[in-house]
Amino acid sequence: MLTLINISGEDRPGLTAKIAAMLSKFDAVILDVGQAVIHDHLSLGLLVSLPENADHLEHQIKQLGVGVKFGSVDVASYENWVGLQGAGRHILTLLARRISASHLADVSEIISDSGLNIDNITRLSGRVPISDRDASGDRKSKACVEFSLRGEPDESFRTALLNLCSRLDIDIAVQEDNAFRRHRRLVVFDMDSTLIDTEVIDELADVMGAGDAVALITESAMRGELDFGASLKERVSLLKGMRQEQMKEVAERLPLMEGAQILIDTLKRLGYKTAILSGGFTYFGEVLKDRLGVDYVFANELEVENGQLTGRVMEPIVDAARKAELLKFLADKENISLQQVVAVGDGANDLAMLQAAGLGIAFHAKPFLKEHARQSISTLGLDSILYLMGIRDRDALSS
Repeated sequence: MLTLINISGEDRPGLTAKIAAMLSKFDAVILDVGQAVIHDHLSLGLLVSLPENADHLEHQIKQLGVGVKFGSVDVASYENWVGLQGAGRHILTLLARRISASHLADVSEIISDSGLNIDNITRLSGRVPISDRDASGDRKSKACVEFSLRGEPDESFRTALLNLCSRLDIDIAVQEDNAFRRHRRLVVFDMDSTLIDTEVIDELADVMGAGDAVALITESAMRGELDFGASLKERVSLLKGMRQEQMKEVAERLPLMEGAQILIDTLKRLGYKTAILSGGFTYFGEVLKDRLGVDYVFANELEVENGQLTGRVMEPIVDAARKAELLKFLADKENISLQQVVAVGDGANDLAMLQAAGLGIAFHAKPFLKEHARQSISTLGLDSILYLMGIRDRDALSS
């Protein structure tokens, strides 16, 4: 007799063990099981095969002070369920400063309308405080829930989710649930406006009094309107005469992006390799490498003569194509698949790198990259990337 048992009630130590012991007396075979505890309230589901003489089992479980519901499952329904075992599985990750009921309702409706089934919903973020603001009044809270989906999403599903994200202050990522997702080994980052919350070349230009001119070229290049190499040479030419001491002063005040320290610390502790692949400058990449403990740095080398910048950048220039090449080089060096690489960037020159990686994330990206990237994060800090890798807050914060 196939029986679906749903049990709910106040959780307490040993409750599941007692229920399992009762089932064992009837030689029950566990065909499926799922348990969740929300605010000390247990929800336990068991699909079991029971003998015909298990009539008193429901009453016995109720004696434990929990709610119990037994339901019969016909063999045809069960065999159909078993037959779906090879169906596609995907992970949908919902991120926001705070997740509201309307967020959950809208996402669930899109999932249902697309013919997908929700098998499980799990909170990856830590326990959410009542207030979403810290002592200074800034919004620093973060929330994430992960949906396990069964079925094959199509482009209309992704389009509907994208439209939802643009309407609400949320981010949504959808990935195939495969072994690679749980075994990423290398994470590579753009530097400017990704690992740090500024564009270094703009900071340098401000020192030289060329800030406005350089900023305009930078913005156009990041939108994909200019050839990156040509625009870089044009901007660097405006830095001619800058002293190395001035570069050091800029390097010492580089602001880290929100969540950068937590992200890198967690990745290091969990054994991931990290790299900076930047269209910026090696000098500043090396400063960040030492500051954060990053493993590799590849960026552009500024030419220096007599302690001053010449206004020239050394070849080869790290542009979009070079970033993708370097990502593949590092994957080979670490003896891993490209599917095990995560790439993070914000500008048009990061697109090839993101497309080469198993997981490419447009982070607080310019419109061009956000439009073309498969995944994007715009609402939270860098540490939210851990959620897309399936890493919970408790894993990131534990020592």
